Amino acid sequence: MINTANGMMSTASSSGNAQSPGLKTYFKTPEGRYKLHYEKTHPSGFLHYTHGKTVTQVTLAHLKDKPSPSTPTAPASSFSASSGVRSAAARLLGGSNGSRALSFVGGNGGSKSLSASRVGSLGASSSTSLSSTTNFDGKGTYLIFNVGDAIFISDLNSLDKDPIKSIHFSNSNPICHAFDEDAKDGHDLIIGLTSGDVYSVSLRQQLQDVGKKLVGAQHYNKDGSVNNSRCTSIAWVPQGEGSFVVAHADGNLYVYEKSKDGAGDSSFPVIKDQTQFSVAHARYSKSNPIARWHICQGSINSIAFSTRRDGVFLATVGRDGYLRVFDYSKEQLVCGGKSYYGALLCCAWSGDGKYILTGGEDDLVQVWSMDDRKVVAWGEGHSSWVSGVAFDSYWVPPKSNSDGPNSNSDGPTSKSDGSTSNSDGPNSKSDGPNSNSDGPNSKSDSKEVSVMYRFGSVGQDTQLLLWDLEMDEIVVPLRRPPGGSPTYSTGSQSAHWDNVVPIGTLQPAPSMRDVPKLSPLVAHRVHTEPLSGLTFTQESVLTVCREGHIKIWMRPGVADGQPNNTEIGLTTSLKEKPLLSSKVGNSSYKQ
Repeated sequence: MINTANGMMSTASSSGNAQSPGLKTYFKTPEGRYKLHYEKTHPSGFLHYTHGKTVTQVTLAHLKDKPSPSTPTAPASSFSASSGVRSAAARLLGGSNGSRALSFVGGNGGSKSLSASRVGSLGASSSTSLSSTTNFDGKGTYLIFNVGDAIFISDLNSLDKDPIKSIHFSNSNPICHAFDEDAKDGHDLIIGLTSGDVYSVSLRQQLQDVGKKLVGAQHYNKDGSVNNSRCTSIAWVPQGEGSFVVAHADGNLYVYEKSKDGAGDSSFPVIKDQTQFSVAHARYSKSNPIARWHICQGSINSIAFSTRRDGVFLATVGRDGYLRVFDYSKEQLVCGGKSYYGALLCCAWSGDGKYILTGGEDDLVQVWSMDDRKVVAWGEGHSSWVSGVAFDSYWVPPKSNSDGPNSNSDGPTSKSDGSTSNSDGPNSKSDGPNSNSDGPNSKSDSKEVSVMYRFGSVGQDTQLLLWDLEMDEIVVPLRRPPGGSPTYSTGSQSAHWDNVVPIGTLQPAPSMRDVPKLSPLVAHRVHTEPLSGLTFTQESVLTVCREGHIKIWMRPGVADGQPNNTEIGLTTSLKEKPLLSSKVGNSSYKQ
């Protein structure tokens, strides 16, 4: 099964795909076709005995220009022969990332000329790729993914499917990782293991090293000294000055500071009530971790941060089926609620911080509103557990009047001719500066704006589903009078909900009849194995299966050689507006 998946692609061209039966190399959306461009995977000979016991996750890492290299770099003219380490690193990297800087995360286009040089075989690369590497500093965009006892790093901008770097761990398996492209010092990658151990390292330093072990790593929770349960999710704290959090399978989350010694003494009081949220701080200033959050009984399955105008918020989902949303700086539970059935496995924020997606064992994609503090829509379409969800912040709706792609990569896009009355919008008509880029784009002076979100989900049914969400078209259930039927209101009107859902309340599982239903815009089987995650970039959609195979699906126009996303935006703006999935239940594009 693994060998079949490895042999599905040709590195020279996506047109030579040898797909498994029943799998297509494209899927249709109203704005055009998404085409399978190339794949990434682990080396074909990698069949570790633990393979399959951990689920592959993918982190997208964009390395910027190196400001001040700690190790002197030789001039370009003597690069290939001056140092054994540097030349070996050049052989590993080839010329695809070192030859140019990217202005955005996930730039896959324009690299077809690199397909002639094989950079992932860990052997000698062609002289062409060496000569094109004139300034090796590791800058570029990389995919970091875990399989078995190893972390693999692939060059996103190369058509070669093999990784350029592998890092192996002894006695434990990496299971989660996160990257901070704005890290002020060298350590920008954090990795959590099944043993509970945590490492922080410099991604650039790993790429420059020819070995298969971590170099220059800071080790935290060594041998489970603080918590010996499995790491389940890890994340950098936004604006946290080097702080990060690690979630564990026992329901605890720990806050670390990478500037402190990872071996610092940390002891926390016994948790008195396992059913209640509690925060305990370390007793000593040099301790690391510095705090313990007891979230729930059972495993925390996923965590996600969002930066809103009113602060930094943390969402967690767990084995107990609850979504919990916290005000991170205040260490306060804001809201949350239970799934319709079973555990929740994944969560994701919209860029403007107004909505949260969750997915889990009830086969549903749930849309939670921060304003309403409860579920406002359910997405029905998966036939098995939902294992990954994400908002597409680069998507531009058809008939958009913008001159290019969604310039607001952090939020939704407005598609009507109205300007938003919400001061969160970047193009607000108010007297203040346009400092907040988290809101929808407003375009004129009418009273209301119709905001549409595009999001995606993947599941163990091997399917990728795309959804369109337009909150003005959603009929939101309001309070249920005692002994009566629920009342409804069009749109998202939090004023009706404030008295019903006070801050800090965890909602019970809602009734199926009380929540509006969404149907997917697209349902496409993309892998032969159960899926574990998806990522949206400016030019593509990335899907990954549990076994460590990643597929890159290029957006309409990109795979056809369209030079940039400005033209993509112009192309999609001329197409017909898609049927709203919230209005029409049978508008899915089945593949």
